[in-house]
Amino acid sequence: MTGLVTRRARLSPQVLALALVTVSTVPLLQALGRRLLSMASGPRDPGDPGDPDVPYVPGSLSAAFVTCPNETVAKELGRAMVEKRLAACVNILPHVTSIYTWKGKVEEDSEVLMMIKTRSSKIPALAEFVRSAHPYEVPELVALPVAQGNPPYLRWVGDSVPP
Repeated sequence: MTGLVTRRARLSPQVLALALVTVSTVPLLQALGRRLLSMASGPRDPGDPGDPDVPYVPGSLSAAFVTCPNETVAKELGRAMVEKRLAACVNILPHVTSIYTWKGKVEEDSEVLMMIKTRSSKIPALAEFVRSAHPYEVPELVALPVAQGNPPYLRWVGDSVPP
């Protein structure tokens, strides 16, 4: 083997120690960098339905129900809910029959049902809006947590209603 020079490099203990420290701290520095970046960009809502990188957390969205005396009232309330970003979507179902007790008497009325999709964190603000804008003395508003659904739709609801 002519012309081939074999040389064994000897590294000093200091260089070996520096290389070992560098290799072992790179993952730590990367994690620290990610943490600093997330702190700089603001807090992240765990399970935020609008974040495509975070899996949906059951209950972070709700479906709420409100009855109205007629379609005109339901449309006015529904449009205002969406414009105020209290809701991503409001479905209006005409012609539901409600049977209930009011002031000691059994009543039966034809009403319109609103199905409202929103963030669970918005239910108190939604309830306040309904109490202030609804024509009934005691308007109905019940909300149920959404356990699961179509992931792209759930993300859209989360994107449409700010936290």
